[in-house]
Amino acid sequence: MTQRVLITAGAAGIGREFARAFAVAGANVFVCDNDETALAAVATEIPRVKITRCDMGVRAEIERMVPQAVAALGGLDVLINNAGIAGLTLPVEQMPPDVWDKVIAVNLTAMFDVARLAIPHLKQSPAGVIINMSSIAGRFGFRNRSSYAATKWGVIGLTKTLAMELGEWRIRVNAIAPGAVEGDRIVRVFQGRAQMSGRSLEDVKAEAMANQSIQAMVDPKDVAALAVFLASDAAKAISGQVIPIDNDRQRA
Repeated sequence: MTQRVLITAGAAGIGREFARAFAVAGANVFVCDNDETALAAVATEIPRVKITRCDMGVRAEIERMVPQAVAALGGLDVLINNAGIAGLTLPVEQMPPDVWDKVIAVNLTAMFDVARLAIPHLKQSPAGVIINMSSIAGRFGFRNRSSYAATKWGVIGLTKTLAMELGEWRIRVNAIAPGAVEGDRIVRVFQGRAQMSGRSLEDVKAEAMANQSIQAMVDPKDVAALAVFLASDAAKAISGQVIPIDNDRQRA
């Protein structure tokens, strides 16, 4: 069976690696993102990938995008809920409420909306799969990252609930919880920590690595390979799980 895969925020970073990996595996892939330049680059690099712009913080755009993706793919087998933003690095008492609201909207509410709209189509698949992107922040509290950590814990609760609700249709739902993934995004996170603490960027990175058994950044290609596995028949008995890929991170 040729899988039909929808990836949110699939034009850059881990999302782009998802698109590449599933395309290499022979899947038909639909990618949405709010970065039109990055979308065009993905479409050029992977000709089989279908694209559309979508702001995941706007429900009306999500309600347009999901039916568009299903129509373009001719159905849906795999949903990868990858969209997420970091928010600001600030303590709760200094966090602007509108920033909190935006992070909740993109990281959690949008995931609910995409899943809500995708489920009727996944029920028609012989092997429906949902993969939700959580984070190491969904396993530990993170100082000065309240909105991000709260959403990533929420993703795990949503994942486990969906797995219970959808098992009747043999739809498997799992979450991936990456640690520090190589790329521009983790650099910005480290920069925020450095600014808050008055330490150097190098010291902040060294502290993060010291909290891991394997002191290295996670390769985004490895995260994509894990998703391809979880969407395959080899993982047909895995559902309701949170899979860390974090070089054995021990603490925040």
